[in-house]
Amino acid sequence: MEDTLSAHTSPADLYRHSLRLLLDKNIPGWVDLWAEDGVAEFPFAPPGWPERLEGKEAIAAYMRHYPDHIDLHDFPDLCIHQTTDPGTIVVEMRGVGRLVETDAPFDMTYIAVVTVQDGRIASYRDYWNPLAVIEPGADFAGSSR
Repeated sequence: MEDTLSAHTSPADLYRHSLRLLLDKNIPGWVDLWAEDGVAEFPFAPPGWPERLEGKEAIAAYMRHYPDHIDLHDFPDLCIHQTTDPGTIVVEMRGVGRLVETDAPFDMTYIAVVTVQDGRIASYRDYWNPLAVIEPGADFAGSSR
């Protein structure tokens, strides 16, 4: 699908493709979907975790070790809502899998507000549950907790 992604790809299709890349553990491919100046925000980030990442390089560094800690198996219950802004979607979903270090189940509910410009992710506000990182093995971001 990489060849078919373009500035004309809908935000919903781009997002679905991003989930496939995460399931395939293709973090470089996932990062390639971002605009150079893309911004990721985590309004519910717990102490020691980043609240904002600015630029593709910072996002790549944040996600680099994700598959070493969280083995994603599926994104059930995916619901993508269109907004009045054609470049912005609101996503509700669950990510399920296992924590690599402990083999414990991983089951996280997410709500994200994603804005796409020129076929790339420009803004991603991720409203994930910070209580989930209390589990041993969930700290892929190397927080200072």
